[in-house]
Amino acid sequence: MSTSSPRCSEASAPVTAESSPTPLLQLAGVSKRFNGIHALNDVSLTLHAGEVLALIGENGAGKSTLVKLLTGIHQPDGGALLLDGRPVSFSNAQQAMAAGIAAVHQETVMFDELSVAENIYVGRHPTTGPARRIDWARVEAEAAALFARLEVSLPVQTPVKHLSVAQRRFVELARALSQQARVLIMDEPTAALSQHEIRELYRIVGQLRAAGTAVIFISHKFDEIYAVADRYLVLRDGVHVAEGALNTIDEAALVALMVGRAVHDAYPKAQVSLGAPVLEVQGLSHPTEFADISFTLRRGEILGFYGLVGAGRTEVMQALFGMTEGVSGRAQLDGQALSFGSPAAAIAAGLAYVPEDRQQHGAHLTLPIRHNISLPILSRIGFFLRGRGAAAETALARHYAQQLELKAAHLDQAVSELSGGNQQKVVLGKWLATHPKVIILDEPTKGIDIGAKAAVHRFVSELVTQGLSVILVSSELPEVLGLADRIVVMRHGRIRRVFDRAQASPETVVAAASGLEAAEAMP
Repeated sequence: MSTSSPRCSEASAPVTAESSPTPLLQLAGVSKRFNGIHALNDVSLTLHAGEVLALIGENGAGKSTLVKLLTGIHQPDGGALLLDGRPVSFSNAQQAMAAGIAAVHQETVMFDELSVAENIYVGRHPTTGPARRIDWARVEAEAAALFARLEVSLPVQTPVKHLSVAQRRFVELARALSQQARVLIMDEPTAALSQHEIRELYRIVGQLRAAGTAVIFISHKFDEIYAVADRYLVLRDGVHVAEGALNTIDEAALVALMVGRAVHDAYPKAQVSLGAPVLEVQGLSHPTEFADISFTLRRGEILGFYGLVGAGRTEVMQALFGMTEGVSGRAQLDGQALSFGSPAAAIAAGLAYVPEDRQQHGAHLTLPIRHNISLPILSRIGFFLRGRGAAAETALARHYAQQLELKAAHLDQAVSELSGGNQQKVVLGKWLATHPKVIILDEPTKGIDIGAKAAVHRFVSELVTQGLSVILVSSELPEVLGLADRIVVMRHGRIRRVFDRAQASPETVVAAASGLEAAEAMP
């Protein structure tokens, strides 16, 4: 199969239905409604011990709701959940964990000031003596044993705030193992990981699979799905669409099942005549993050920034947007000096920044969609949002919801209730509402399914036809190659190479990003 990747070598043959006739986990005709709308409708699922099931679907297909039902966060309105063939119900997440169901989420939730060992056992520390004091020596010894089992080297006394994204993932995996997890749900586990770290994760999945742990693997990246999973289950609009063995279906067929149609023109690059320089950056530097960053962005141009994890791309963009102290260098936006003093100054100058971390920095999750989109421009439409102000806010939100193909029950729905991809669309609409001259998109399709990605790509392509200039920061090489007019490649905080669209190829861009070629001066 041309689209498949080699199955991780550490994985042994899964425990099949023949060798284990009773499924470890089953969902039978499960349904869940929110505000009268079906998030899941009569969905069934079967999972055996030692099996990896790929849960596939667009954002809004019902994957997150299904995970929350399995982990006790939500309770089903109908249907049944069975473990080892026996019906069970969970009133909360603690009950699901006690039953052996654990999840490693895309957005890690940890206590940054606590150590690795403390995060693994927080709330359930082993104790000693009549006074039931925490047995710290045992906490650290057991945490170290978990990492030895995973074959991961990680000092357990290290504060979590000092860990990389990949190391945080490993801590979550260790926490799940410490809870004797029999079913492990992995939701976009490779987000923001390097290729080496992804291979490590594959190895661990294979190890868990061989030990009899059942894994539900959620990813929008088909190479990952084909690398680790045995079977697939596709959801669309809250309905079970199809399931089967992965070796019986190719990527194109999976995409058609996900979106109900074939997705063509994934990167619809509009032909735009580039105008005069709109953003000019010279010698942008920071004492610890990046040095001597110089580039020019022209009107109507999509300028891609590519690099491996730790290259410094996000740090450069945050500095331009006034989020970082200690920055030196110069920048001009439409001929006017750009201050690095604050985001407010950047917005006033015509710069917008859509951050990578939508939940922490991009949206106010508890506020409704319409309030989120209007936040940066309240002074224009009326601070109190009454009368004309409220009507203007609603019209504004409706405009961007339609343009970005936002899936939501209504504009008063809280952003926290939306899928990850639709949360990202709200953040994108919020900054587009400022009518910027330049918009920085930092990993704009991170965690978004293939159908939603195509919608965002089309919209980005349409923006430059209106004279907007775009800086596209992405770890997905096909996205950068497909959309960018030029590609700036960074490595270790410096620009290593700039490619014109015609001369860029996967091989040359990756070689520059990984240091496999001599650094060349920027043209």
